[in-house]
Amino acid sequence: MDPEYSSQAWIQYASAIERSGGEAVEVPLGDPPAATAKLIAGCQGILLPGSGADVNPQKYGQQPVAECAPADLARENVDELLLQDAHNMGKPIFAICFGTQMLNVWRGGTLVQHLTPGTVNHRAGRKIPIAHIAAVESDSLLGRVVSADGITRQDGALLLPVNSSHHQAVETAGDGLRVTARTPEDGVVEAIENTPEGLGGNFVLGVQWHPERTYDESAASRALFARFITEAAAWVPRPTTVPAV
Repeated sequence: MDPEYSSQAWIQYASAIERSGGEAVEVPLGDPPAATAKLIAGCQGILLPGSGADVNPQKYGQQPVAECAPADLARENVDELLLQDAHNMGKPIFAICFGTQMLNVWRGGTLVQHLTPGTVNHRAGRKIPIAHIAAVESDSLLGRVVSADGITRQDGALLLPVNSSHHQAVETAGDGLRVTARTPEDGVVEAIENTPEGLGGNFVLGVQWHPERTYDESAASRALFARFITEAAAWVPRPTTVPAV
């Protein structure tokens, strides 16, 4: 419900999706749930973008700390409808920054409400294209997507340069989710994805950075959107089970 943030961010998300071969569908926050459900029923994949808000900490059993930004209840309500639809129907989910935190909380995980300033500047902002390194597990879905020539490998991990614009992060991964990337210096979680036993479809991935901002400069960013669109294009509705009479 922040028009300035949304208008600025939407252009980059929509551009990344469309340049990757998809069609970006904007989901309003003020529509009745039935109208939202009808709109998202025609979509083949769900992208949960960033936000200037923070997820309501009461949803993961905590009271807000002083540094916690106000929650955006309208955004959270829509995100929950999107997540429920995607999980029920096995649609691919690509979550970014706040979207990753929302996915994790919806799956029963918890968040660090405020990262103490340290050696890594997690709040670098959109003007800094490379803020730090994310160590990505090479045997993960994320690792397979971003693996390419030029990515340094160390101790079995891919060292991926990323931007950074957040002050919260995943603390405990939610049900059926695994942590697949961290910042080497301080261990902050940088990515989560489905386990084989996880809910929903085969492609459920959340990253803490903003690949839509570095689509032109980063092959890994382009690969993330390309894979998401490929998964969405391949999605087919799950068959409806008709009970025996």
